[in-house]
Amino acid sequence: MEHNQARLYLLDKPFTNEEYPFGPDVSVFKVRGKMFATLALGKMGKGDGQGNLDWWMNLKCDPDEAAALRDIFAAVIPGYHMNKRLWNTIILDGSIPNGEIERMIDNSFDLVVAKMTKKEQQLIKLRG
Repeated sequence: MEHNQARLYLLDKPFTNEEYPFGPDVSVFKVRGKMFATLALGKMGKGDGQGNLDWWMNLKCDPDEAAALRDIFAAVIPGYHMNKRLWNTIILDGSIPNGEIERMIDNSFDLVVAKMTKKEQQLIKLRG
């Protein structure tokens, strides 16, 4: 998945905003003020120091699934600058099918929404 496709998919989620609290090089995606994804060029917008300019996306994940995804996909690593138990970094290098990336985004969004009040959850479901 190309980073613009990922960005549009993230923004298509109900009540999602894109913010830049870490500077102009790191997009942070929040649902009703709660972060569920980041998107940046390499390590926090700076590449990987080795000339690799793949885009990196951080997504929240169930701890067991996070570990399993890291075993399945070389482009899934522990969350960069995040709680490595609960977050994965997905390197958008084209090696992961788009449908799988969309599933991971959906899962991250759903995990964050599940921690909200029932009223907020219902409002999000109505809009989605």
